[in-house]
Amino acid sequence: MPLRFFVDEEVFERVRRLELPFNRYGLDPYGVSQKHLAQFYTLLGWLYRSYFTVRTHGVENVPEQGRAMVVGNHSGGVPVDGAMVIASLFFEMNPPRLAQGMVERFAQRWPVVSHWFSRVGQFTGLPEHALRMLEADRLLMVFPEGARGTGKLYKDRYQLVRFGTGFMRLALETNTPIVPFAFIGGEEALPTMFHLKRIAKLTGAPYIPVPPYLLPVPMPVHCEIYYGEPMHFEGDGTEADEVIERYVGQVKERIRQLIERGRAERRSIFGDGNPQLTSEDDTRQS
Repeated sequence: MPLRFFVDEEVFERVRRLELPFNRYGLDPYGVSQKHLAQFYTLLGWLYRSYFTVRTHGVENVPEQGRAMVVGNHSGGVPVDGAMVIASLFFEMNPPRLAQGMVERFAQRWPVVSHWFSRVGQFTGLPEHALRMLEADRLLMVFPEGARGTGKLYKDRYQLVRFGTGFMRLALETNTPIVPFAFIGGEEALPTMFHLKRIAKLTGAPYIPVPPYLLPVPMPVHCEIYYGEPMHFEGDGTEADEVIERYVGQVKERIRQLIERGRAERRSIFGDGNPQLTSEDDTRQS
């Protein structure tokens, strides 16, 4: 079977355990494909375990089922953080969960890439898409900094920029818990020195990040993910802007605290003594 040639057996079995209503053709109601997920996660598994040697902490804070948002910092020029968060929730949770992100609109204009994004559950970042996912009790991955976050230069690493507020109104409207997280390592994986903006316009992207070694390819830097306890807010999404801003500020502050913790506890930038250590192992050793 051609599919099995490109897919790790463990990954194939975990995809089958995802709590998604796949039909007999392996598609869910939104076009998410078992076949594409299996291939996608096989690649992510190698990146997660061997290339970025990711360690994940606190994954037990992510609900095992039902709607939720995982909300965190964005960085690194290219979305290494998003890919590794998706991988962590698939490989570290039992049963595994599919984190569905809201992709920047420019990426959806790229041939082939846009098709793959939709097949693996990553849709254009429109409020109506996010609302549909939450009403279907999906797990939504949100980066409130957007492209402003990935566009940060290395000199501004780990400094949070302005958060959008749309995610908070959606969380209130759908009664969705917010799980804050910090991603540590993206800033060093692709240390952006400056941007190429004129060339980027040819691709529809807002910029092309340029690191000291010139090619915009992430280095094999050791990364860590810290999930915090779920945050719940009262309201229905129609609150005044100042109320929403205050709620968003609380989420932003919690992410900042997780970033500080992650940077303080990080053992190494290049490699880790025990890269396969999971959050369960952390609990046993504490």
